[in-house]
Amino acid sequence: MTTDMDTEKLYAARLRACHLRPYLATALFALEVVPTSTVPTMAVDRYWRCYVSPAFVERTPLDELAGVWVHEVSHLLRDHHGRGNRLTGARTGAEARVRRFQINLAADCEINDDIVDDDLPLPSGAVTPARLHLEPGLLLEEYVNDISPGPLTDPYAWHDCGSGADGQDRAWDLGEGSSQGLSESERQAVRFRVARGIVGAPGDAPAGWQRWANDVVHPPQAWRDLLGAALRSAVTSNGVGDNYTYGRPGRRSASLPGVILPSLRRRPPRVSVVIDTSGSVSDDELGTALLEVSAILKAVGGRRDLVTVLSCDAAVHTAGRVCQAEGIPLVGGGGTDLTTGMAAALGRHPKPDALVVLTDGQTGWPSVRPSCRTVVGLFPRPSEWNEDHDYQPPSPPSWARVVRLG
Repeated sequence: MTTDMDTEKLYAARLRACHLRPYLATALFALEVVPTSTVPTMAVDRYWRCYVSPAFVERTPLDELAGVWVHEVSHLLRDHHGRGNRLTGARTGAEARVRRFQINLAADCEINDDIVDDDLPLPSGAVTPARLHLEPGLLLEEYVNDISPGPLTDPYAWHDCGSGADGQDRAWDLGEGSSQGLSESERQAVRFRVARGIVGAPGDAPAGWQRWANDVVHPPQAWRDLLGAALRSAVTSNGVGDNYTYGRPGRRSASLPGVILPSLRRRPPRVSVVIDTSGSVSDDELGTALLEVSAILKAVGGRRDLVTVLSCDAAVHTAGRVCQAEGIPLVGGGGTDLTTGMAAALGRHPKPDALVVLTDGQTGWPSVRPSCRTVVGLFPRPSEWNEDHDYQPPSPPSWARVVRLG
């Protein structure tokens, strides 16, 4: 460790980063600076310590240094260390090291296209999707499997943003017992405060940051788990394995030397989403519904052709496949009778494998169990009793899986 560093320049760069990205100011000032010559540039650990090389501060222009501040705090806000550990799984040894390298580069690709502009540049040679011949605007999990060690990644062999970027502890990490750093509750409080600021006044925050903030403030349901039964039934039911692929040879190829047989390719389930757009549903709840649609779309592997959205109050107003969640027209505002929307969803061709209903619950329900797996997402409602109005809407039927939204 060393303390011979131009702290005035380093902190001036942080102030510039706060000026250009005010929605990140809380997080930037939460970082604990640790000067050290053991890191090549700047790096972070999961306890919100920022390890800084004095030589890097000296040779880096202030504008670029401000960009690196934003880059490093982005790793922590977006929980890249936790996501990196999940992606690495049980890998060990050289396989784990390669995986962590891929994760670090994928994490950089996720955040760098939200950072760079004329006012806040990154140092030359920074990792971007364009440099790795990848599509911009994607997530770490979408990038990581498309990054392989080779000519495109060789220039970044020295690259290391620390354990905060991929989850692997480094030799220079001070560890959990150090007096520096933030506790788990403090880290979560910083994330939530930044997210609430972006959601409340998004201003010119990039779309990637706005999506992240919405997920923090209104975390969507784990639709992959909720639709798990539908996913399993889709794999085993008739008619869903009728597409052939040579990407993986069929099992019978082994009994026919010299002959390669294709295997059946199973598709994710088709999902129909019925959104309650009656007058009792608020704009905020409709916004939550769109977030849930995005999560459902991600659960089926991004296959927009497999997700259909219907907006319904007492009648079905719009129905169509998803292009992007933000562009779904939600029309309605009258009374509520979602049985018409559910019937319309089940009557579409091809039929859905799973039906999702997002509602406040003030509706009637079909008397007959639908022919597919059904999940009902309920917007929160206060439990109040009113002697002048004793109406209680019927509860969702027992055959539906009920989850609470928001």
